[in-house]
Amino acid sequence: MKADAFRDQVVIVTGASAGIGKALALQLARQGARVAVAARRTERLEQIAADCRALGAEALVVPTDVADEAQCKALVEKTVAAFGRLDMLINNAGLAVIARLEDYSDLSLFQHVMDVNFYGTVYCTYYALPHLKHTRGRIVVISSLGGKVTLPYNSAYCASKYALHGCYDALRMELAQHGVGVTMICPWWVVTEFHEAQLDKNGVPHGARGRAIYSKKMMTAERCAEITLHAASQRRREVLLGPGVWVTLLKALAPGLVDWLAVKVFLSAAARRVRSGKIEA
Repeated sequence: MKADAFRDQVVIVTGASAGIGKALALQLARQGARVAVAARRTERLEQIAADCRALGAEALVVPTDVADEAQCKALVEKTVAAFGRLDMLINNAGLAVIARLEDYSDLSLFQHVMDVNFYGTVYCTYYALPHLKHTRGRIVVISSLGGKVTLPYNSAYCASKYALHGCYDALRMELAQHGVGVTMICPWWVVTEFHEAQLDKNGVPHGARGRAIYSKKMMTAERCAEITLHAASQRRREVLLGPGVWVTLLKALAPGLVDWLAVKVFLSAAARRVRSGKIEA
């Protein structure tokens, strides 16, 4: 990818207050893009925008809860009003609840995951489409290997990610005649605040015990952002990170074995939390 592949392009990044979204915003700023950063935490967005400006880029802060359709519409409108166009939408906002379906007291948390991960992405895309068609732009969706291969205790999260793949695979075909690219990125575990923010069955964030699952071998947010922007510049269809390629192939050949492996992976992550002393065995 050229060092200035996105120079002067206008890009919206949702979920930009931390992790992959923050890394994407900063890397785009280094390339000379004009960036609209969106998330719920305004103070963090202001700092990230200041960092982008320090890199010589123009940056717009738009506090946004993507679960609210009206706020997604306003995000697109404010970006176009400020910069005059839209070249790329990066749908990155997301969350998860870790619980067995039977342990939910009701389905409001399940619905909340769908509202943020799936509908929030669809809302932003819907209102961005006329502008992206005009510029023959790009849509990037930060999905997950959980949209290809499931893990136990992740029914809501995996449902939302599987829905994204169905929606955007169809949308890619609809937009081909307009020259709009659709790129799906499927990370494995990336070291961010994501697992700290994961909710339990009662809607309480995991906090430090969530971060305990990470290891030194896991991908950084900066590396994930590099891969994402390279894929977007090439208008790649889909990128599977970590063990994604071989796991999806194995699932087609031996789904029962993949189920067994998925349980092992989940239990291994839980064991790391126990060894860290963050939770009881």
